[in-house]
Amino acid sequence: MTRTGVLVVGSITADVTAFTRRLPRPGETVLGDDFTLVLGGKGANQAVAAARSGAPTWMAGCVGEDLFRDLALDGLRGHGVETSEVRTVPGRTGVAHIRVDASGENDIVITPLANASLTPEMVDESIAATRDRTSVLLLQLEVRAEVTRHAARAGAEAGFTVVLDPAPAQQLPDDIWEYVDVVTPNESEAAALTGVEVDGPESAERAARWFLDRGVRHALITLGGAGAVSVTAEAVRHFPAFPVTPVDTTAAGDAFTGAFGAALASGLDADTAVRRGMAAGALATTRPGASPSLPDLAAVDALLAAADTGPTSGPALADAATDLEGAAS
Repeated sequence: MTRTGVLVVGSITADVTAFTRRLPRPGETVLGDDFTLVLGGKGANQAVAAARSGAPTWMAGCVGEDLFRDLALDGLRGHGVETSEVRTVPGRTGVAHIRVDASGENDIVITPLANASLTPEMVDESIAATRDRTSVLLLQLEVRAEVTRHAARAGAEAGFTVVLDPAPAQQLPDDIWEYVDVVTPNESEAAALTGVEVDGPESAERAARWFLDRGVRHALITLGGAGAVSVTAEAVRHFPAFPVTPVDTTAAGDAFTGAFGAALASGLDADTAVRRGMAAGALATTRPGASPSLPDLAAVDALLAAADTGPTSGPALADAATDLEGAAS
């Protein structure tokens, strides 16, 4: 059986998002412009991104026994994610409270709730159930750190390519890195984990070396509008960003990691997978919300084609990206 699928072990939440001209200062109340309630969670977002990028995708996580359970499960299934490895546990489904300003910047408070019920035993069951069909394992840090560490080790031992998005950044067991093939932090997460202040490609390379020194095979530091830096033992690459006009940056990192993982699972080389991830991340910023902003395969292909053969930089490519995403959604 061909192993072209992706298994995502991680968080599932209901995302409650308020949009406002500017974010309030401490103690201040501001009026909002819009509100959404949609599927979210870094695990679920990455599963949706992988599925929309064309990979058979399984989600392993937990939801509660409340109204948000159906929102989450229906959202995953609606985007083509297989939910046979999602468990319903006593209590409430996780919730993320998100605020987004007019520039697209955001802040987020995550309440894990059911996500804290995911256990190593559940992870083992999901790996066993999907290992004949999947080759890439995507992990994040919105479930308990010991569960993520166990998943990394179990996935590596099962022959998966293990991709860790270390967000939200937190202290991790030192031995987790030897089980990670690819790590995908943004600049702030890389700085928090490595102690290297990341403010551009050169400092990103130094931070990436910290991961390689601890056993990671490939470090990808995403830099927003400055692109991404890819570091392996063999090569260092700087990938320029796709210029877009951001509306909401909430799930851009998840779009990157999900599309990158799907590309690896399909057999594409790492550099091609990075470009696909970056295109997906750029497109995700052009629409509001988490899962609703995640682009599909056609939109990513179209943006890559526009970058390769059409407008090459600046506002022209940004407008092309927005038009392509709107047409493909």
